[in-house]
Amino acid sequence: MDGKTVVWSANAQAQLLAIDRETALGILHSIDDYLTSGIGDVKKLRPPRKDLRPRVGDYRIFSFYMGQGRLRFSG
Repeated sequence: MDGKTVVWSANAQAQLLAIDRETALGILHSIDDYLTSGIGDVKKLRPPRKDLRPRVGDYRIFSFYMGQGRLRFSG
């Protein structure tokens, strides 16, 4: 993740810890793949929202680009 920072909200952290380990690792690997290569099942939501919504299996992860290489995950 050269030059990129991931910021997790407290809610997103709690939700990630609440699911099974295998699924949580899949989510983390998917986020890493997207940030390093731009590859993944990611939908850019319609205006006025500026969020990105990666999908991992049955899970949807809401995030948005904060500028300067920062991406915030809100849960």
